[in-house]
Amino acid sequence: MTAQLALGTYRCRAIPEAAARAAAFGAQWIDTAPNYATGRAHILLASALAAHPSLRVSTKAGYFTAATGTEAVNAGALTEDQAQGGHSLAPDYVRWQIDRNREQLGRDRLDLVLLHNPEHAHPGDRPALHHAIRDAFGVLEEAAAAGHVTGYGIATWAGLEEEAFTVGDLLALAAEAAGGTEHHLVAVQLPVSLVMMTPITQALRGQGPLPAAADAGLRVMASAPLHGGELPGMVDQELADLIRPGLTPAQACILTVASCPGVTDVLIAASSAPHWMEAADTVAQPSMTAAQLWEITGVLASP
Repeated sequence: MTAQLALGTYRCRAIPEAAARAAAFGAQWIDTAPNYATGRAHILLASALAAHPSLRVSTKAGYFTAATGTEAVNAGALTEDQAQGGHSLAPDYVRWQIDRNREQLGRDRLDLVLLHNPEHAHPGDRPALHHAIRDAFGVLEEAAAAGHVTGYGIATWAGLEEEAFTVGDLLALAAEAAGGTEHHLVAVQLPVSLVMMTPITQALRGQGPLPAAADAGLRVMASAPLHGGELPGMVDQELADLIRPGLTPAQACILTVASCPGVTDVLIAASSAPHWMEAADTVAQPSMTAAQLWEITGVLASP
């Protein structure tokens, strides 16, 4: 079974319209962040979420715009020095950002809060990074206990691939933050594509973050399946037909990611109805087999 489509609002040109369209086509999840759309993504999403209360939303804490940083400083959630970095996992900031996310999205309870590229907090210092993640997880556990957050996780670009942390590390840190094995870590988000192929090749060997996440029952959101819109122009029709005859290059890219073992959701920033329908038609098809995925990764790895 292929993964489900979810709307990703990073680089999404018309967020309210795209959210309403995704809901109309049966999407269950919308992914966003407080720094998307120059800090306006939450406000732009609020009306669509109000009109479609069954939509679940994943948002983040980590990156912030300069204006948001100033707000956080004025609220006492960040120091001036912390605000200069544009990114923080400081407990006071994470706590403040959760409340701000709830207010802007118009949701008393957030379905999912992801620490946004936590590896950015302490590059090259694994112990300090793990300490920061554990403390942020502690705040998220408090929010879950208060009924403000249903679950949490991490959204990373390079942290898992570079092993700044592993899924096992994250599970251990969540258990530590919760004071036991009953924690609220439920998801990881990472790039998976024909450019970012490492998670695919690892998964086919039964290794890496995807099988580890699947074994732990975590939701896995694959980000950047079209690599920021660049991939369809890089994939020729011959490769698309090798993936699945009759697919467009964009569809071939999406089917590969949706077929990857362990992936539960594929984030696409489809702003138009034709683009969403094209993607929806793709994930409605049978998954590629492991042998087919091996063949594609082998072709792309060839010099």
